[in-house]
Parts: sequence; C-alpha cells; structure tokens
Amino acid sequence: MHFPDLGEFRFVDALLQNGAPLKAESPATRTWLGVGDDAAIFDGWVATKDLSVENSHFRLDWSTPEQAVEKHIVSNVSDISSMGAVPKIALLGLCLNKNWSLETRDRVRVALSEGFAKRGITLIGGDTVTGTEGVFSTTLLGTLAGEKPLVRFAVQPGDTLYVNGTLGKSGAGLWLLMNHPEDKDKFPSLVEYHLNPKIAEGAGAELARLGACGACMDISDGLSSELNHLALASGVDLKIDENLLPIDPEVARMCAHYGVSPMEFALNGGEEYQLLFTNSLSSSIFQNENCCIGKVYRIGSAVGRADQAQVRMLCKDGEERPVKPRAWSHL
Repeated sequence: MHFPDLGEFRFVDALLQNGAPLKAESPATRTWLGVGDDAAIFDGWVATKDLSVENSHFRLDWSTPEQAVEKHIVSNVSDISSMGAVPKIALLGLCLNKNWSLETRDRVRVALSEGFAKRGITLIGGDTVTGTEGVFSTTLLGTLAGEKPLVRFAVQPGDTLYVNGTLGKSGAGLWLLMNHPEDKDKFPSLVEYHLNPKIAEGAGAELARLGACGACMDISDGLSSELNHLALASGVDLKIDENLLPIDPEVARMCAHYGVSPMEFALNGGEEYQLLFTNSLSSSIFQNENCCIGKVYRIGSAVGRADQAQVRMLCKDGEERPVKPRAWSHL
C-alpha cells in the first residue's frame, strides 16, 4: 500500500527518520499528582506541555531555526527536570509558517528530529499544519529518577534555598536585543543564552538520586515569581540575601556599560530554565561541582511557617525588603 506523494507525508516521514527508538519501559513508581506544579504525574508518567509561538517566544530575525527549536525543547525538558525526572517520550504539534522558505522548513524539521533524538526522547506522534506564524507545541513525558518527585509544596522551615547556575543571562540578552541590537556582538554570551539556553538538563534527576527530595521548580518566569510560588505552595516565609545572588559576570558587565540595574535581571528576568530548589541536607554535597547539576549557589533559607507566606530579601544596605512576584504574562 502506497500513500499519495504529498508534502506533509514526506515532511513527517523525514522528521521521524533516525529518531530514538520506543522502549518498552514502564515507570518504576506509580505516582499521581494533579495540576499546580511544573508537571503533572499520572500513574508514574511525569507530563508537561509547553508552546513556542513565533514573534512571541522566538523571532527568526534574531534566532536561527536551530536556536528556536533548541530553546523550545529546553523549555519542556526543564519542567521534567525540575520534578526530578528524565524525559522519555514526546508528542509534537507543529505549525509551519506558510511564508517560511523550503530551506527554513527543512532546518526546523532537522533541528526537531535531531534535538529529540540526541536526548533519547522518542517522538510517538503529533500533528502538522500551516498558518500565519510558526508554532512548536510539545507534550513531554518522563519518569522519576527517584522514589518521589521534587515538588513546589515541599519546603520545610530551616531548608536552604539554592539555584544552579548564574542569574540574569536570558533577561539581559533580551534587553540587549530590544534596546541595543547594534551592540549584540559586545555581549555574545548573553544573546546566545537568550536565544538558545544551555542548561544542566539532568540536574533534577541527579538531585533526586542524591536524596535532595525538597522543593524544586525551574526559573522560567523569573526568580522573584518562582520564590513566591514556593512560599505560597509550602506555606513558609522565605528569606534571600542580595549578597549571595549569583549574578552572571557578563550581566554585571553589561549593566555597568549601560547604567542599568543587574538586580532587575537577576530577580525578574525569565527564561533562565535553571533550577531553584531547597533541601535540608548538608550543603557539603554541593561543595564539589557535580557535572550533572553544575555550579550550585546558596541564596537563602526558609525561615518559618506562615499563613500569609512571603519572600523578603536582606539587601546590601542591611534593610529587609519584600520581593514581589513580577512574572511575565501573555494575557
């Protein structure tokens, strides 16, 4: 039996060639968790869904097709990682911009195929359409690396707050592209991180293996918002120290060049996709850099139970001030 030689069939067939094979592996732990975290869990499968829309999440006058695709995949993988899980299976919804050239379509196809395959993620289905803007939509399934997931509501009084990786890079790169595109080559690492973030994708799974079963979430909307999510979900007050925030050196250099505040990017810059997490284990487990987690920085602690949980920051001038959530909103 032969299907008609239609463009969509050829495109999908080429996309699925050389993909990661589907393995007959069921989750070891049959956990259930409803809506409200970075991912849900049903019968042991950790599930998330993220979309990337052209001219909202990516622009092809800024990004290459490969960068746009990689950023989309990372945004999904980071949600799975933050639950202490490993990505396994994906369903892909793809809207190709009808004005894209054949070359751009082919580059998107190859980037998607290779991007999932190199991570061992099996594409098992989806849909392909065309429209006025490009859209990548992935439903990603993973399995827990440990017996329990890392969840937002697990903060305990006395827990230490950590982030892995430096802060502010993506927000600073976006600011540069929007305000001083002529200078993007002066700070290439910031622009590159915004367009194509590189993270420790196995960090959450490694935390689970180490027994660091505290709270965890990825920094997608900005540190200020994620801290408030943790505080509210767990019913605890959190306190961070301005002197401990690991502002990326290139962010500091860019801010000094333009006379803007690096703290704005560190607290409110989104699309970092690194992990904010807590645990009560000795910080000595992070003294030697773990290649699966990357560099870990202590930024504060959980200070006690509270009905009206809040986040405060000990500032460099010695004053304590509230940290208000300033998440990006599409609506």
